[in-house]
Amino acid sequence: MTMELTATPKEVMRAVETLQQFGREQNLSEKAIFGLALALEECGSNVVNHALNGDPAQKFRVTIERIGQKMQIELRDGGPEFDPTSSTRSSETAHEDAPPGGWGIQLVRRYIDEISYKREGAENILRLVKFIGESTSPTGTS
Repeated sequence: MTMELTATPKEVMRAVETLQQFGREQNLSEKAIFGLALALEECGSNVVNHALNGDPAQKFRVTIERIGQKMQIELRDGGPEFDPTSSTRSSETAHEDAPPGGWGIQLVRRYIDEISYKREGAENILRLVKFIGESTSPTGTS
């Protein structure tokens, strides 16, 4: 499913709620849904706040799909080119002279198995993949 959203925090949360509902329909574990939702909220908020400067006249797209044993979230925006996967922050403690930011992608990496970025034309495309394994049936068997 693809959603076209305006660049507002409310729209990011609408995408998160849609993802959570879809995850439950797909019988994903609550842990998997939590991680996917957290990653979508972080990345969607970055698109709204940084790529699109919180301008509600701007739009971005989120596609959520299950492909076999993986869940994929794709975010597309027309903001300036920026590759969030190139963040190099690895220290757990911040230095006073270090620039702010870079922590969100570390959080996303904790819950997502594959993160990729590409620039296609005038669009940033960020793809998040979570391997989910077999879905469970209502009886609890795989």
